[in-house]
Amino acid sequence: MKVLMVLTSHDQLGSTGRKTGFWLEELAAPYYVFKEAGYEIVLASPKGGQPPLDPKSNEPGFQTDATRRFEADVEANKALTNTVQLADVSADDFDTVFYPGGHGPLWDLADSKDSSDLLERFIAANKPIALVCHAPGVLRHVKNAEGRPLVEGRKVTGFANTEEAAVGLTEIVPFLVEDELKAKGGIYSSGPDWGSYVVQDGLLITGQNPGSSTAAAQRLVDVLKASA
Repeated sequence: MKVLMVLTSHDQLGSTGRKTGFWLEELAAPYYVFKEAGYEIVLASPKGGQPPLDPKSNEPGFQTDATRRFEADVEANKALTNTVQLADVSADDFDTVFYPGGHGPLWDLADSKDSSDLLERFIAANKPIALVCHAPGVLRHVKNAEGRPLVEGRKVTGFANTEEAAVGLTEIVPFLVEDELKAKGGIYSSGPDWGSYVVQDGLLITGQNPGSSTAAAQRLVDVLKASA
């Protein structure tokens, strides 16, 4: 199996002057779920090369066994330094795709035609897709075969409004993931703030927050095994 992981290239948190990017746990935890399943992993980002890490995600309070393992992993860091450009990626070359979050995707991937076209091709080919935390916001312009929003009438989750309020960024982000999924007709639900919560609707898998990363990746592996 070959899995594509798509990371943000955006590093500015609105006009705050603070840095953002991808959230380390949301890359590291799924990365090792896929590695342990024996999958080949390719990392991509809109600009290619080294994607920006949200510095907060590497603070001691947010580190996990997976993030520490990733930081010490020479092979993983080489892949991270050399992500391929998203525009050069074809869904035909992969069995599935996983989008880690962090706030960065709300600024670039959410409005990227390369990203929405890619996700539409995966779905059209009956390949599962998974997105976690803020990354479900990337689905805002993704359409189904009928030209309707992909999430319309489908069960989804993503970073909750209460979680965004808790980190003090409700007025900073370009849109709220929960509100956007609902606005596109998604049947949104969430678990307790910061707890692991994953929703699957057919080939669409979404996770609520960083703590949902492992479970979302494992659910994706289970779907791939079932279809093998």
